[in-house]
Amino acid sequence: MIKDDRFDGGRPFDWGKASEDYAKFRDIYPPEFYEKLISLGLYERGTSVLDIGTGTGVLPRALYNTGVQFTGTDLSAEQITQAKRISAENGMDILFEVGGAEEKLFSDNSFDVITACQCYWYFDHEKAAKTLYSQLKPHGRLAFIVMNWLPFEDEIASDSEKMVLKFNPTWNGCGFKRSLIEAPQEYLEYFTVERQEQLDLRVPFTRESWHGRMKACRGVGASLNVEDYARFDKEHFEMLKKYPESFEILHYAAITILRSNKE
Repeated sequence: MIKDDRFDGGRPFDWGKASEDYAKFRDIYPPEFYEKLISLGLYERGTSVLDIGTGTGVLPRALYNTGVQFTGTDLSAEQITQAKRISAENGMDILFEVGGAEEKLFSDNSFDVITACQCYWYFDHEKAAKTLYSQLKPHGRLAFIVMNWLPFEDEIASDSEKMVLKFNPTWNGCGFKRSLIEAPQEYLEYFTVERQEQLDLRVPFTRESWHGRMKACRGVGASLNVEDYARFDKEHFEMLKKYPESFEILHYAAITILRSNKE
């Protein structure tokens, strides 16, 4: 359980509660997203990559065939259980461990690249910056990555956000607009900003898969009680019936790459 005043007015949330929905519905990144990450040189064959906040291991599994040696970590034991299960079912040899960005789970100079997708805002940046720097090899790279829907340009995303806010009025994982990722100041003692990228993506969904994606967000599955979750489940799916069975949701992705100052 996490309680942090930076999020949702301090309302507690627990990704373990959402892990089953997460495993089914959060593997949504389109091919163009992965092509961009690969084009930036983050996943060269033989590279060692630590994926922090890996959830159910979406990025390591999707990029497994690049020949990268992946390790994934997450605060939620339930998420890591799902990551291990899905990877094993697909014959993938990926190491997954429970732990946060602030914890030094690995020795100095262990990784060429560390990625943090959809999670860096949760970090205690003062602690995480030092820990991540220590675990990277000299001149290693740290990548902050996000992909968010655009509710002010996409009607379905807007209606879905309104539905979440009906049940969780303090949820602040909403209202995103396109923006570059600005590296928190704490990292600039150890890293130099190397590159910033942004791109639009149209992500395909069905009613069921978009409904599942919304249930697997922090404002719903990770925080609502059983009764409110059931009400959201019913009302959100009913709302989606006014839209086609299949549709696309407009998203943007942003990537900021930091280069370690370690010699």
